[in-house]
Amino acid sequence: MEQDPVRNEETTRPATADIDSNRLPPTDQGRHRPRSTPAASAAILVVDDELGMREGCRRVLTRAGLEVVAAASGEEGWQEIQSGRFGLVLLDIMMPDINGMELLKRAVGLDPDIVCIMITGYATIELAVQAIKEGAYDFIAKPFQASTLLLAVNQGLEKRRLSLEARRLAQVEAEKEALERRNAELEREALEQRTRELEQLNRIKSDCVRTVAHELRAPVAAMQSYLRLILDGYIPVEEQQEYLARAERRASAQLELIGDLLDLAHLQNPDLAVKRGPVDPAKLLHEVCELMNSQVREKRIVFIASVPKTAPTILADPKHIKQLWMNLVSNAVKYTNEGDAVTVTMEVQDDQIITYVSDTGIGIAPEELTRVFEDFYRTKAAKAVSEMGTGLGLPLVKQIVETYQGQIDVQSTVGKGSTFTVVLPRDSDAQA
Repeated sequence: MEQDPVRNEETTRPATADIDSNRLPPTDQGRHRPRSTPAASAAILVVDDELGMREGCRRVLTRAGLEVVAAASGEEGWQEIQSGRFGLVLLDIMMPDINGMELLKRAVGLDPDIVCIMITGYATIELAVQAIKEGAYDFIAKPFQASTLLLAVNQGLEKRRLSLEARRLAQVEAEKEALERRNAELEREALEQRTRELEQLNRIKSDCVRTVAHELRAPVAAMQSYLRLILDGYIPVEEQQEYLARAERRASAQLELIGDLLDLAHLQNPDLAVKRGPVDPAKLLHEVCELMNSQVREKRIVFIASVPKTAPTILADPKHIKQLWMNLVSNAVKYTNEGDAVTVTMEVQDDQIITYVSDTGIGIAPEELTRVFEDFYRTKAAKAVSEMGTGLGLPLVKQIVETYQGQIDVQSTVGKGSTFTVVLPRDSDAQA
């Protein structure tokens, strides 16, 4: 039998808060339980002068496996905060001694990584903005459900975990740099060249991290925005499907980006062996061309494939060769306008297999030709056609070709199209 929800015992305020913890079934409680991490295991402090609210929060959070301490006043809460044992604080704003806003300032000043969530029955936009400016992580208006509380708390604990991890990494990086400086001072002449090499690698790493972070952050932020609008009730039910579809498209693009990153990292890692075996490149190219039929018909493109049924084998991983053809052919189709043409040709010359993928599409500007194989680079014309794209397709193509001792070249004219030429060596054993 369902028990009565927890209610405030004090009724002198204009807005009281109910936490219906019994509406959250055991399976949901388990789903809201945070991971076992240092941040997640930190104690939670509830500061509220209403007994019902304190005990309601304590009961809900304790059921989720969290350690909870309650304080009945701002002064008592401040004494607890100074102990340094709390990772997250739930603060009521209107309290008779030290109000929540003042306690928020003190808490953030004492521990910049502490997560403060404001809970109040006096919810206004102005108050929420002020609280966020003062350092609050979130703002919950009373009354609220247990699920709302658990979601905010778990997200707050995750935010603290990430902050602490970032601080730890920064400290490790600082210690590493200090050690490198000391070593440079002791062995300056012997390590000068090595130091320059390490600095270059660090710059490349930093550039890569910044680029990846940028490519991931914007779409993820967009997905979060769509979902938040739905969760907060701003989107009518009849329009929610459209927003969910947008989020799904963003998620698919991110999965494609992550997949390309993993494939590129695997190919660039010298310690990981590539599985090689006899592969018929013509057979795989036929499969790719067939897969593109629906897009070709949809765009009404003239598609010509002059590829032999079979070709001499090459020693490679079939997944890589199919990925090579898929990236080149799909790019040609994607950046070719309706009514234009895409031509795929394969021929065998001596000990080489030469493949041409040509289109009469948008083309590539001369100043951009040298950059199309750079990680994350997309031409201006490509961005104008579609904002979706990882910028890793051609770098992955180049890496695959070079992995199998091949060569790739591109010729292009803006507005007239491009031709990519791939040369791969035949399997010498099969040739013999």
